[in-house]
Amino acid sequence: MKVLYFALLRERIGVPEETVSPPAEVRTVAELVTWLRGRSEQHDAALANPAMVRVAVNQDYAQPGDAVRPGDEIAFFPPVTGG
Repeated sequence: MKVLYFALLRERIGVPEETVSPPAEVRTVAELVTWLRGRSEQHDAALANPAMVRVAVNQDYAQPGDAVRPGDEIAFFPPVTGG
């Protein structure tokens, strides 16, 4: 599974992307976030506030209950504002 981090999340975690292999019980976006938070203090801090994190699975906006699967591309980014 390829995980991409953008903007402030990338700065806080320290990498723009990583390839991860979560355990089989990680089946949803929310479970993936919980698992990623356990990878490091940087991941935990960056993903701690769900209001400040948006997620896309294979380039489609995703909700916490949406499924994730091996081979998916998951992108994490801060909320976007328009002007």
